[in-house]
Amino acid sequence: MTYDEAVEYILKIPKFTKKNSLEHTKAFLYFLGNPEQGMKVIHVAGTNGKGSVCVYIDAMLRSEGRSAGLFVSPHLIRMNERIRIRGEQISDSEFVRVFEQVMEKVREMERLGFPHPTFFEMLFGMAMTAFAEAGVEFAVLETGLGGRLDATNAVEHPAVTAITSIGMDHREILGDTLEQIAAEKAGILKKDVPVFYSEGEETSDQVIESRAARLGISCKKIGKNAFENLRIEHKNIAFSCTNAYYGTTAWKLRNTGLYQAENAVLALEVMRSLLGESACPRLWQKALAEVTWEGRMEEILPGIYIDGAHNLNAVVRFVQSVRARGPHRIAVLFSAVQEKAYEEMTAYLCRNLEADYYVVTQIADSRAADAEQLSEAFARYTDRPVAVIESPRDALHYVRKHQDGRVVYCLGSLYLAGMLKELAEEESIC
Repeated sequence: MTYDEAVEYILKIPKFTKKNSLEHTKAFLYFLGNPEQGMKVIHVAGTNGKGSVCVYIDAMLRSEGRSAGLFVSPHLIRMNERIRIRGEQISDSEFVRVFEQVMEKVREMERLGFPHPTFFEMLFGMAMTAFAEAGVEFAVLETGLGGRLDATNAVEHPAVTAITSIGMDHREILGDTLEQIAAEKAGILKKDVPVFYSEGEETSDQVIESRAARLGISCKKIGKNAFENLRIEHKNIAFSCTNAYYGTTAWKLRNTGLYQAENAVLALEVMRSLLGESACPRLWQKALAEVTWEGRMEEILPGIYIDGAHNLNAVVRFVQSVRARGPHRIAVLFSAVQEKAYEEMTAYLCRNLEADYYVVTQIADSRAADAEQLSEAFARYTDRPVAVIESPRDALHYVRKHQDGRVVYCLGSLYLAGMLKELAEEESIC
């Protein structure tokens, strides 16, 4: 089997398998030999920032000489991005080998009457199998959707859990109030396992605190005042922690998203919990400064940035980051999927960011929001020009042609971010 054939099979899974129960995922792990039992698991949920927190924890663990596996989603360009071992994406040949190994167990399950694993379950099972075979000490897991019923929650005894900022997203699945969504995220909390979470709205914070209290576990809130002196320095952000443990250490991140400081501080506190007195923040400082996290305020071409902001909470943070860079001429390239509240996102963008013009495009996905409908949404909130260019490739060419010294920000969907990143890499090669 080739890599492309394995990827094609996995992509077709949603067409013949519905959502399975958490008990099914536990059975799947059992057939795989319970690979999760031989490693310390760090389990991270949240609406925005959970991937970043996972990447930061992974980098700091490796800076300490610890071996780590990292499982994140979605991927931007290639499926391998979801499974990383000791800082490296799994190779094509290893991806195929692990896929075939896991498929043997899937066929065995099916013969016994179990449903086929879902798309996400399959990748999760492959990741845990690859981690176990590589002998990693730590596995850093990002939830796919929610938390309580997410496949990653089949891990019954994580070492620590973390919850990033919570906002309104996936309402059709997780609920239409912050309390309901927070309850789903807090479903990853386990007895005897400490939890760390980023301060959010009082309503969502109370849900997390209440569940932790019921379980009788340590629960630490990382407040909005946990860092200070936040500033943008060229293509980095710099900050200091208010916790005396870190002293006067100056921290830098290779990113211009202000929200990343909050994610980094959450990751720092998780690390302190994991390593205790043996921790070496000096090593963490260097590790964080070198992290590059694709699709999050990432410059893909000169003056053209992609950001994965795809819900109102993330768009608010995106706007804060852009405005913190000071006055500059900007343009916006936007797309979204149908189930996202793109009306709220477009309204906020238009009311809080002075763009010279907007470009809307349509991602190549069955769930894509229609470009004309997106254009109509923008027209309701701005009198600036709105161009409709259905092809992301043509949209990228358009903003480059009409850039004229502007900074172009592309957002609304991680699918869009991935497509534009791939197109930019093609153009760089040509």
